[in-house]
Amino acid sequence: MGDSISAVEEGAIALSERAAQRLTTMLASEDRPGLMLRVTVNGGGCAGFQYSFSFDDAVNPDDRTFVRDGVTAVIDEASLGLLAGSEIDYVEDMIGAAFQVKNPNATSSCGCGSSFSV
Repeated sequence: MGDSISAVEEGAIALSERAAQRLTTMLASEDRPGLMLRVTVNGGGCAGFQYSFSFDDAVNPDDRTFVRDGVTAVIDEASLGLLAGSEIDYVEDMIGAAFQVKNPNATSSCGCGSSFSV
């Protein structure tokens, strides 16, 4: 099972309070105990790398877990290298609502915020 660390440690990621609240609601509607938010970074998008969010109930050997208010985020080591120090937030505005990554490692990002470069 992957290592679980607090978001204050170096190289960690954090879930904002809003993200944790929204995830609590979303995970409850799935009615599958043990679900977690899986965050991955894949090559692609208009800026080079793309964020991906999904639900998962498994923790792989190369995963790290981060917990906020009972919600767990799971990130593989390769993705964590590109996300270290990031905060995952949930933002609602006139255009819509979405999870957003505030990534200090990104040197640029696309207009919609779903892809970035380092």
